[in-house]
Amino acid sequence: MIGHPGAPRQQQCQRDGYRDDRHPVDPGPEHRQFPQCRALRPSWGDSSAHGGVITPMADHDRDVARSPLDRVVERGGHLLSTAREEGGAFGRARRRQLEIILMIAVQAGLAAGLAALLAARLGPGAHVFAPAAAVGTIATAIGQRVRRTLELLAGVGVGIVVSDVLRYFLGSGVVQTGLVVTVAIATALLVAGRGGALVGQAGGTAVLITTLAPADHNLEVPRIVDALIGGLAGLFVVAVLLPVNPLRILDNSAQPVISGLTRQLDAIAEAQTNRDAEAAMRALEALRNLGPDVGRLTDALSGAQEVVTIAPARWRRRQHFHRYAAALRHLEQVILYTRSVARRTVTALQHDEPVPPALPMALSRLADALRELHQACRDEREFTRVDQLVLESAQCVGRAWGQGVRSDGEAMINDIRTAGSEVLRAAGCPTEESNELVRRATTAGEVETRPPARAHLYRPIPDRGHRPVRSRSRADRAAPARRARKRRTPPADGR
Repeated sequence: MIGHPGAPRQQQCQRDGYRDDRHPVDPGPEHRQFPQCRALRPSWGDSSAHGGVITPMADHDRDVARSPLDRVVERGGHLLSTAREEGGAFGRARRRQLEIILMIAVQAGLAAGLAALLAARLGPGAHVFAPAAAVGTIATAIGQRVRRTLELLAGVGVGIVVSDVLRYFLGSGVVQTGLVVTVAIATALLVAGRGGALVGQAGGTAVLITTLAPADHNLEVPRIVDALIGGLAGLFVVAVLLPVNPLRILDNSAQPVISGLTRQLDAIAEAQTNRDAEAAMRALEALRNLGPDVGRLTDALSGAQEVVTIAPARWRRRQHFHRYAAALRHLEQVILYTRSVARRTVTALQHDEPVPPALPMALSRLADALRELHQACRDEREFTRVDQLVLESAQCVGRAWGQGVRSDGEAMINDIRTAGSEVLRAAGCPTEESNELVRRATTAGEVETRPPARAHLYRPIPDRGHRPVRSRSRADRAAPARRARKRRTPPADGR
């Protein structure tokens, strides 16, 4: 190494700001608390950090470089651990999906059998549509079963009215069937405004009545009765006989979203520490792939809301559900801000902008806050630890601002602050209060790193009411008398 030839290696690395794995250097209390953040290396030719001596980084890299085999082994271990973690997450997601599929299948079978039994009790006939309507009610998206039942009944009514009116004026036949279905579908779309169960049932009922009415009269009333029996049977199974656990639905749907988000926050922090733009890009792609999980979480929120509303056995879980749901509704915004941080990280590393060590520390604290938020929602605990972690993240952001950033760094700081405010809102903090708490913590971190100049250039002004009276000097007391004598002295020319 060039420079400081007589100093020991540990002192030399400490003076140059380098990290030596064989002779560890104490990085200070801030880095001891967050070991993932290393000191930034000085750039090539930066003589200000070495007292005018240029220290090439290539010599240091040769001193601490490992063999290619060691790097291959480390890379292979990292890939193996990543694959094991992703495989475990995929297995858990598939298990949760299988649980939901099994529950829906059992509910559909039970509802179909109950609808067929009730329809057979009402009178003779096949009554095929009753179990079909029950299965259609159960198999629809979770959280929309009541709406599905109402749409089913409305669609049957629209189809019956349109087909009877047109068949009365036009009669029966192939052309009449096509015209009746066209008018029924158009009417259903005008009523619903979009496709769905209402449109499908209107078209199906119109086809059924137009084609079978000449041979079998009085199809309208049985059709309506079967639809009503099937829909009510499906709702009875969902609400009374076999209601799902709403909190389990939320937890199964929130787990992949929160674990994926926190994992990518840690990956972005590691990429910033190692200045690895490719790792940040991979984290950005992983965050974009969270869209399907977020969609399933939205459906789970709707389904759990339906269960705690119509199922008497789940009414006692309403308060816990509303607390859990209120926290999860902010996750989508946090994901958007995290994607912005990942994008800015890629740009900053590609443009060789400085990334202060406090910035990855802030991301790690934010990830810990999200994990604590999820655990507190599951265990019905207070969010005190969540608030503390978010404010620590904001304080780290303030320190990063004080250490110096450029345009992309400023954008990352703003996004992390906003994401922290969203997490505080998820923990039940009002919007204005959460913004104020984050702002104060950020200011405290900035002052800790870069105190304001006012504290050094100015002294506090004492209270005027208690200002001490300064004794005047002899010259000050004589000054008024001298000015008076000067005014009384006549001019030298006698005028």
